[in-house]
Amino acid sequence: MSTPSLLTPPVRPEFERSLEPLGGIAPVQPLPLAARIWQQAWVRKLVILAVLAVLWEVVARWQDNDLLLPTFLQTAKALVEGLASGELIAKTAISLSVLLKGYFAGILGAFLLTTLAVSTQFGRDLLSTLTSMFNPLPAIALLPLALLWFGLGQGSLVFVLVHSVLWPLALNTYAGFQSVPETLRMAGRNYGLTGIRYVLQILVPAALPSILSGLKIGWAFAWRTLIAAELVFGASSGKGGLGWYIFQNRNELYTDKVFAGLVLVILIGLAVESLGFHTLERLTVRRWGVSR
Repeated sequence: MSTPSLLTPPVRPEFERSLEPLGGIAPVQPLPLAARIWQQAWVRKLVILAVLAVLWEVVARWQDNDLLLPTFLQTAKALVEGLASGELIAKTAISLSVLLKGYFAGILGAFLLTTLAVSTQFGRDLLSTLTSMFNPLPAIALLPLALLWFGLGQGSLVFVLVHSVLWPLALNTYAGFQSVPETLRMAGRNYGLTGIRYVLQILVPAALPSILSGLKIGWAFAWRTLIAAELVFGASSGKGGLGWYIFQNRNELYTDKVFAGLVLVILIGLAVESLGFHTLERLTVRRWGVSR
């Protein structure tokens, strides 16, 4: 038989410990100015671009062959002259007008396919079959057929652009729809949402990170396909956008203008990524707390 002293736990005395005042030390120390500047993403990207430009200049001067590799300063001069003369601006306007037509047509087609896929079993089989057939097919390989079907016009370019955007965007969007939690699906059904309202009000907001990823991939595929297609399209019809500008100057051995066209393609891609998609992510999925 145990004694009462073993059953009763010991009582520990309570005490308070006062903390010493901080004095003149601020609870939060502000970061140095250099650290605050380095936290800006655009500053870090500019530093990376500057380093690449310096490496380009050093390698070009070491090789000392303007025909094979012009220096960064020569390319920058050709780019500024092309923009000042208006030639590059006109070529860019042609390319972007065609690109936007094909891009938005591909977005519309992908949205219709994925809406059908999440609504019916036939739609899921259709999306799976079509993506397995056409997604591995390079868009530029369809250009000869597009020229036969649509002739020497913008219709041929728009056709191959739709092909380059449609399938990766449809796959990403459908994967995003499949990852929507069942709780949100049940909430939508409880509110009586069906069809297009169910897709727009429940599935699209929840799957927006995957949709944005598909939009980025589709934009990159479309931009690359357009420049490659314009090389063939421009050579066939005598006109075109940035791809034709690059092709024409390559034939005339103006390598600095060729690099100027390539640099402009890169700058447009960086601008769309930073000002377009990054802003859209900041205003939607990051503000909603869907992604970090």
